[in-house]
Amino acid sequence: MMRTAGKFLLLATALTTSIAMTLIPGHGAAARARPVLLEHACVIDGSGAAARPDTSILIEDGRIISVGPQINAPRHARRIDMTGRTVLPALISDHSHVGQVSGTTNGTQNYTRANILTALRQYARYGVLTVTALGLNRSPLFDELRREQHAGRNPGADLFGVDQGIGAPDGVPPQKRFNLAADEVFRPTTPDEARAAVNKMADEGTDLIKLWVDDFRNGVPGAKPLPKMSPDIYRAAIAQAHLRNRRVAAHIHDLSDARALVDAGVDILAHGVRNQPVDTGLIESMEQRGTWYIATLDLDEANYVFAEHREWLDDPFLAAGLDPALRAQFADPRWRAQVLAAPLTAASHTALAMNMRNLLTLYRAGIHVGFGTDSGAMPTRIPGFAEHRELYLSVAAGLTPLQAISLATGNAAALLHLSDRGLIAPGLRADLLVVDGRPDHDIGDINKIAQVWQRGVRTDGPLVHGE
Repeated sequence: MMRTAGKFLLLATALTTSIAMTLIPGHGAAARARPVLLEHACVIDGSGAAARPDTSILIEDGRIISVGPQINAPRHARRIDMTGRTVLPALISDHSHVGQVSGTTNGTQNYTRANILTALRQYARYGVLTVTALGLNRSPLFDELRREQHAGRNPGADLFGVDQGIGAPDGVPPQKRFNLAADEVFRPTTPDEARAAVNKMADEGTDLIKLWVDDFRNGVPGAKPLPKMSPDIYRAAIAQAHLRNRRVAAHIHDLSDARALVDAGVDILAHGVRNQPVDTGLIESMEQRGTWYIATLDLDEANYVFAEHREWLDDPFLAAGLDPALRAQFADPRWRAQVLAAPLTAASHTALAMNMRNLLTLYRAGIHVGFGTDSGAMPTRIPGFAEHRELYLSVAAGLTPLQAISLATGNAAALLHLSDRGLIAPGLRADLLVVDGRPDHDIGDINKIAQVWQRGVRTDGPLVHGE
């Protein structure tokens, strides 16, 4: 699986200084300052290569200048001792959402500049410095914020993503249940309408096209299915997206939908297959077409885990990401009892187990695997914290800690076609996460955040547990 990131590293190390400067959105936002030398670090470069002990990183003007055991840094460089710490690329989410949640509520009323920027700052505190908001976004605000984050005008994670996205009439995402406005999702009834929706999003500059192809039963026995998108609609959308040079990510749950969409040319399966084991046919089709896969393991766990673990409320790492209203909900014994008794909880346990199994199968088969959580889509999918849970769950699924980290760094950048980040290599953005300990040995150490560097500037906040 690390072949993708490995090739990416070779490309990155070949970049010249002048090319690197043109690759970095908003590189001018990083004020010229003294060069910084991070010394004596353990470096995980994001390519899948083994960690390098006692390694230094020279940073200047927002980018990495050199990496190695011996660096001739300028005399005026600021030197920072990283003994006992690991430096890795900042995390990247290929599947999140912004502006959908505030406290314990979902709805269009939450899609405000202030709320979105608050979430992007929270992602950054957890070391997630690039976020892909995969649908349910409203123009022109989303387009404005995306440009501003690329330029580094506001604190918080850089922002990519999909504008509205395409769902089925009366289908997923359910308008009433999520309190969505009618213009937040295109719901075409004909192939021509699907093509028009793609064209509108492409004209507005969307990075990707999102399709929701699911009936929303989520494995709950007896649950009433919602109308699904018909094949003629999603085939027209995929074909038109490719004509407009846009890739397509699809929301799925079941193996049958995954097979059909891959055969139709979808570029990214934006959720894991959760109803049955993936089969040879799907694997071969994904391999032939170069389809990417995002498991979003945390999605199902978040449906129940906070009801099961009341003691987590005493963990500062979670507390830093909790809105007071959400914390009160998690502490409420009636809420916890309702969640634990809900049919969705049993179904989510089953779905997570299958998702973990399929992630390991696809990874070992050499399928391109990215990283995402669906954080920000529901109140319990907590921005930043969800990404750290995804790393833990990926390791629990059978990946090594180093492999899981590579999914969230080099691989995640490769999925987005971002050649300026995701790795620690000369010429790339100095977007870095510094943790105490060795997360390549114990993934739990990824939570021991010591520093966050964005475009070569320290931006860490209350999650940092000590110097």
